[in-house]
Parts: sequence; structure tokens; C-alpha cells
Amino acid sequence: MSVPDRSSRQGVGPNLVNIDAVQNHSELFRADCMRLMQQADKACKLMQGDDNRRLAQRVSDIQHLKKELELQLEEIIVEIDVLIALQGRVVKALEACKEPLTVTTLCLEERMKRFPSDRLRDDVERELLKEKEVIEGAASLLQSVLEQITEQIRLNRSAKYHLEKDLKEKSKAQCIDNSCALSTTNTINNLQITNTELPSLTVTPKQWEKISDLNIAKAVQQKTNSVSLRAQVESVLEQTATDMQKQVRDTAAALQLNIQRIKSAKSQMEDKLTKILSEFANQQRIPEDLQVAITNSEQALSLAQARLALRQQRPGKEQCHDPAQSQLLAEVQQLTTHINKLREAASQSEEEQRALVRCQLELQESIEIKANSLYIDEVICTQHREPIIIHNF
Repeated sequence: MSVPDRSSRQGVGPNLVNIDAVQNHSELFRADCMRLMQQADKACKLMQGDDNRRLAQRVSDIQHLKKELELQLEEIIVEIDVLIALQGRVVKALEACKEPLTVTTLCLEERMKRFPSDRLRDDVERELLKEKEVIEGAASLLQSVLEQITEQIRLNRSAKYHLEKDLKEKSKAQCIDNSCALSTTNTINNLQITNTELPSLTVTPKQWEKISDLNIAKAVQQKTNSVSLRAQVESVLEQTATDMQKQVRDTAAALQLNIQRIKSAKSQMEDKLTKILSEFANQQRIPEDLQVAITNSEQALSLAQARLALRQQRPGKEQCHDPAQSQLLAEVQQLTTHINKLREAASQSEEEQRALVRCQLELQESIEIKANSLYIDEVICTQHREPIIIHNF
């Protein structure tokens, strides 16, 4: 619409046609503006409604993932606490192996102090060596288990860290989206908006969900591994305690049986020594008796020889080899034989005494050896082993 030239209207009244046209055009423009405003208002409300629905859905998605994360976090925290408690039991079990191993080693060392003749590889030593092997094996196995538990706790804490980090980020995102959902045109000025450009590290919804799924899957896997490890450790604790208890019982039984054997052998030797000492005392009297008998026999022999010498002085025709002469000659011969035998017996008695002394010394030495072995097994080993009680770990 063109406006009339002012020069052409000089001296002429208002152009009503033009005025009407301008008025009509203004009314049309105003109507268009009203329509545009209505359309813009309707579009804003529609878009804000869509925004609110999408934000609400987003908040709901975050809440759903948060619940799963919180559930897994709670379970992994419980699992960590259970593993730490189990770790403490394994540490105590390891500590419980030290004293029995020390006592077993001490018993082996003390038994090496026995006399060489009694230093044999007997049942007690075999059981002690086996006991040492069992305890060392149990300690080695428990140490390996302890390292596995420590590593599993580390993995569980790593899963816990990622869950907590994810939850923290989810909570922050939920807070922001809640703020967005509750914001209006009246409150928008209170929001501090610095940049509306999307960051270069923006992830897709699937990637966003996959991150949490991976964290949850990792936590579930570590929890499964942890439960499996706990079952294995419980079995190891039970088995090691059972093996050690059995071996300690076997060693104690062998030790007590050996003590009884040593006592029996020592008692028999002591009885034998008593008899040997009694016999030696009796044997010591024999030489004196023999000497008396020799003296008596020699006197009788002297008498018989004197009689024979005296009878040699008979007159020649009286030199008859009569029965008396035969008896005297036989008597001299018999007495000489008896005296020789008595002297041999006296010499043999000294040999018997020396043999009895050797037996006495041998028995005394053996008794001393048995007493030493008995002291080691009954006093030292038994007393040191009394405090050993292998409880269930």
C-alpha cells in the first residue's frame, strides 16, 4: 500500500480511502500477530509438556538404574564385610599353626638328644615328622587362601568403587533433571546456565545404560566369585583343622604308647639289675667259701699224706699194700682232684663276678638311657604338647 504524496494533498482534505486501507491493513496485521502469538504459546506449551514427560521418563529411568545399583552396592558391601571377617578367621588359623609347629619342632630336637643307641626312627618320630609336614602344609595352604581372599576383597572394593561412582553421577543427573522438570519461566532466572552446547563426550542412551549394566555385571561377577571363594575357604578351614586334629591325636597316642614301652623295658631292666646285684652279692661269698673248702681239703690232704709218710716207716715185712694203704692213696688222689677243682671254681668265680659286673654296668647304662628317653618323651615332649588344642577354625 502506497502513501499519497504530501505535495499532491496540499490544500486537499484527508484521503479517507487511504485511511481506511491503513486501518484495514493494521487490523489484519494485528490479527496475524494474535494468531502467531497463539500458535507460539500453543507450541511452547506442547513442547514444555513433551519436555516434562521426557524429563519425567528420564528421571524414572535413572531411579530404576539407581535401585539396581543400590541393591548391588548393598550386596557387595555385605560381601566385603563377610570376606573381611573370613580373612580374620584365616589369619587366626595361621596364627594357630605357629605354636603346634614350634612344639613339634622342639620335640624333634629334644628327641635328638637321646643317647645314640636309643636314637632310632621309631613310631613317635615318624608321627612327629608327619605332624610337622601336616602343619606346614596347612599353613602354606592357609597362606595361599589368605592371598586369594585379599585379592578378592580388592576386586570387590573395585566393584564397590565403580558402583558408588556411578550412583553418585546418577544422583547428580537425577537432581539436575528434577530441577529441569520443576523449572518454569518464573524460576528460569534462578538457574545458572553457562553453556548450552553439547559436550564432545556425549553418549547415547544405550551407551549410558550399558555403562551401568557393566558396573552391575562386574559387581555380580565379583560377588559370585566371592561366594565361591568363601565356600572353598570354609572347606579348607574345616579340612585343615580336621587333618591337624587327627595328626595331633595320632602323635599323642604314639608318644603315650612309646612311654609305656620305655617304662616296661626300664622296669624289666631294673628287676633284672636287682637280681644281678643279688647274685653278685652271693657270688662274692663263693670265693671265701671255696677258700675255706680248699683249706679244709688241703688239711685233709696233708693228713692223708702224713699218714702215708708215717706208714712208710713200718718194718719191711709190714710194708703191706693193705686196704688202708689203698684208701690213703685214693684219698690223696681224690683230695688233690677236689682241691684243683675248688681252685678252678675260685678262679671261675672271679670270672663270674666280672661277668656280673659287666651285666650290672650294661643294665645300669641301659636304664640310664631309658630314663633319659623317658624324661624326654614323658616330661619334655608331653608337657610341651599338653597346651596343643586344635580348635575348629
